[in-house]
Amino acid sequence: MVAHHRETDMASQCDACGREIQIAGGVANLWDSTPRQTGGLTLELADGSEFFLCYDCIEQLPENPTRDDVDALRE
Repeated sequence: MVAHHRETDMASQCDACGREIQIAGGVANLWDSTPRQTGGLTLELADGSEFFLCYDCIEQLPENPTRDDVDALRE
């Protein structure tokens, strides 16, 4: 499993739970006295699938997760 940070100042949705995730970075975050932190990561799983997940969903995944494990979080 490989984790990637998204580097833009915007929001996106968790691919599992659908919750909005704040994504930090970008020029707008440079001058902010309280910089925002990204609320999730893009995970590239061993089976080649890739998902952007919030930290709450990531914590629920087993070690060496697969697409099926992420799908199970959606239910």
